[in-house]
Amino acid sequence: MKPTLRVLQALDRCTMRAKTTAFIGLGRMGSEMAHNLFLNKLSESPHSGFVVCDAIPASAVSFRHNFLSRFPEAHIEVVDTPGQAVRIAGTVVTMLPSSPEVNTVYTEPSGIIPALRSFSANIPQQTLLIDSTTLDVDVARRIASAAEESKALMIDAPVSGGVAGAKAGTLSFLVGGTEAAFQKAEPILTHMGKRIIYCGSSGAGLSAKICNNLVLGVQQIVVAEAMLLGQALGLDPGVLAGVINSSTGACWASSVNNPVPSSLPDKSPPCERDYEGGFATTLMLKDMRLATDIASARSSPLPLGQAARDLYAHALKVSPELARKDFSSVYRYLKDLGGDGQD
Repeated sequence: MKPTLRVLQALDRCTMRAKTTAFIGLGRMGSEMAHNLFLNKLSESPHSGFVVCDAIPASAVSFRHNFLSRFPEAHIEVVDTPGQAVRIAGTVVTMLPSSPEVNTVYTEPSGIIPALRSFSANIPQQTLLIDSTTLDVDVARRIASAAEESKALMIDAPVSGGVAGAKAGTLSFLVGGTEAAFQKAEPILTHMGKRIIYCGSSGAGLSAKICNNLVLGVQQIVVAEAMLLGQALGLDPGVLAGVINSSTGACWASSVNNPVPSSLPDKSPPCERDYEGGFATTLMLKDMRLATDIASARSSPLPLGQAARDLYAHALKVSPELARKDFSSVYRYLKDLGGDGQD
């Protein structure tokens, strides 16, 4: 018995869905990640399909226009809702600001999980969900559980490396989820990053990311303090940065993200661009709050973490213009606090 036209069309849709990748969330990080993912997938398989979606529709339209202007052979579609995205694409990557946005994208009526529940039995099993948002661990685990109940595979895969790493394709992915989900996701993640680290079960990637950003948030403040103190003592910023970066104080916050202009002559940190183009201070404050909240719930002391959280919060209260600037702009806040006129 020959298959009917309807059966053939359904098979064709399933085949195309398996070859299609969606990216939801096209902010500073997401747009760079999506570009690398789509480009590498296109190089790997010219018949790949792509879908983009963003809370600001113009961002998705702009991304599609820019991508097609460079790669006109690509098949890329803009959709209005996450539910539409998962209907078209078998792999969905999300990169969103925080927990509320993840809840909206995954659980609202027009979201991913309600769409999965409306599918025929075999379609959700052919779905991979990758969330690279840094969010509350308990929220992430709840959403992953709902996705798994719908028979889809899901991982949390927050990133380290910032906007520069996203653009260069050198991000580190910290992954939590089942081993089966990790194995399926790893080839996708290698299109956007260099280091893929499996941290354990659902939420483990986020736990590692929150701990890492706790360290980073504290370090960036003390680097700013040290650079200001050094200048007050008459040290040249470039000389001091060189000493720190080759000594026991060495850290990314100084060697890559030093907050003082001209202190890294061979690099171009955000301070050289008026602190534009980096990891927003408001996002660092979000991560510090995630760390202190989860630490409080588990009775784990964070005296420095709490102090750093409060300092970032006060910086944004008195200098709200720093909200979207790189978090190394905390240097500017401290400089103004001390009334230091040096650069």
